[in-house]
Amino acid sequence: MSHYLPNVRDIEFTLFEVLGRGEVYGRGPYADADEDTARTLLAEVARLAVDALADATVDADRTPPAYHPLDHAVSLPDSFTKAYRTWMDTGYHRLWLPPELGGSQVAPSLQWAVTELLMGANPALHMYQSFGGFASVLHALGTEEQRTLARTMVERAWGGTMVLTEADAGSDVGALRTRAVPQDDGSWHIEGVKRFITSGEHDLSENIVHFVLARPEGHGPGTKGLSMFVVPKYRVTDWATGALGARNGVRATALEDKMGLKASATVELTFGEAEPAVGHLVGERHDGIRQMFTILEHARMMVGTKAMATLSSGHRHAVAYATQRLQGADLTRATDKTAPRVPIIRHPEVRRSLLTQKAYAEGLRALVLYTACAQDDGDRALSDLLLPLVKGYGAERSWEQLSAALQILGGAGYLKDHPLEQYLRDARIDTLYEGTTAIQGMDFFFRKIARDQGAALTALAAEITAFAASEAGGGQLADEREQLRDAADALRRITETLGGHLLTSFETPDALYEVGRNTTRLLMAAGDVVTGWLLLRGAAVAAERLTGEVRPADRAFYEGKIAAASVFAHDVLPLVAAQLHTVGRRDERLMSLPDAAF
Repeated sequence: MSHYLPNVRDIEFTLFEVLGRGEVYGRGPYADADEDTARTLLAEVARLAVDALADATVDADRTPPAYHPLDHAVSLPDSFTKAYRTWMDTGYHRLWLPPELGGSQVAPSLQWAVTELLMGANPALHMYQSFGGFASVLHALGTEEQRTLARTMVERAWGGTMVLTEADAGSDVGALRTRAVPQDDGSWHIEGVKRFITSGEHDLSENIVHFVLARPEGHGPGTKGLSMFVVPKYRVTDWATGALGARNGVRATALEDKMGLKASATVELTFGEAEPAVGHLVGERHDGIRQMFTILEHARMMVGTKAMATLSSGHRHAVAYATQRLQGADLTRATDKTAPRVPIIRHPEVRRSLLTQKAYAEGLRALVLYTACAQDDGDRALSDLLLPLVKGYGAERSWEQLSAALQILGGAGYLKDHPLEQYLRDARIDTLYEGTTAIQGMDFFFRKIARDQGAALTALAAEITAFAASEAGGGQLADEREQLRDAADALRRITETLGGHLLTSFETPDALYEVGRNTTRLLMAAGDVVTGWLLLRGAAVAAERLTGEVRPADRAFYEGKIAAASVFAHDVLPLVAAQLHTVGRRDERLMSLPDAAF
């Protein structure tokens, strides 16, 4: 039996019944896929994910990729290679490509819905097949000649990597030391060592094109001195045909031995150690950090989608186990020795936990797809604002709720007999990938709120407040809308408090410490409010559907939507006010405390 349990019903509900994508698909720039086509695509990818792709990630966890030091190569298990070939043969990887690179006119929200299905089944496979995203960036930002290379990357399915991190720099990107030396022929020689490079070496494709952030010789310190270069594993003698030359001077010098997500080959790459690593400046412009952020923001969206997809499947496993596992009597008959044993789903605490997991899984799905809808609509400001929530908040809450799902299985969940133990190991990286949660909090406040003086957040907050004041869902959601209203007000006051500290810091720099200790708190509070709002939007739709004739299965589905939104509103949203209390308290001891006291 496949480990992956997709939830296509909720994907379709969110896309079409809540977010109204049926009015967008099949029209204008998204003419190639209408609603019927989208539903068929989702069903087919879900079937393929379960039947042909999912098992390979389990096999690769048990028999992970192997590093061969003599030729600096990495080989993947045969089962994984077979799954990858199966996926590539379908041509579905072209969904993420623009038409000019052989893709289709498909809305981003549909692309991300498909991404959930692939990520839930086999996240490493999705990462290996993401070369199309790298090719798209090169096509958009590169020279005419480099656009030729982008087309070749797609046609020959060459791998692509984001090469950013260095051991001594970490998230301080401006401190990286990899350097680029200009050559007389216009190329550059790249010299340095990069770590934690996803898909940095493998045997799934004949070539890999590395997108490398480096400091050109003579350029100043900090991020403004960085540039982005394409450095192929094998030199390309003809960019139009993809004819390969000699091995380039970039080598995998280590394969990281990781806690989880072992199917994904994460390597250390060394450039220019034994021979020159020849690279080409992207677009012939020294604009590396801005160019790299194009890739980084897509990667953050991908990580949030992965986290949510894993939680969704994990929750469904927990529900399945809880309906089968007999233990204890009904709580009202706990002292009756003759009372029959009941499935643990009949115990109140188990039901509370399962319903909370459901709320987060479906709320985070709505958050991902709502952010994707902003991309459909060309609303860059809203999409940028929400990205730290998708990645930072989504990864944290998914990890927490996967742990709760494991609790449902008890000791059985700790065994490899069930997929949850691997889910937890595989998902732990999500809070670290592409910037830790603390980095996401800093990004959310400084880049996504303060930089535009809160314009995007204010606009979103106004929409949330208007919903809370409406009659959406009727009387049965009145208390829940009130909880949303109060939480939204608390979030506004948290943001204003941090904004006040930021203004004070221009005269009293230490006020920034009050900002710094609370940006993650702000991120999580904002995630709770936006997720609660989206859940209540879905609940209002469900309540409307239940006023008419519905099939029994649909009735249970809609009742579940209302119950999940309600438990979130009453159990989670009140905690935002507690965050406000903490933010409002100045903590002058934190930064004055001697390091030895920790």
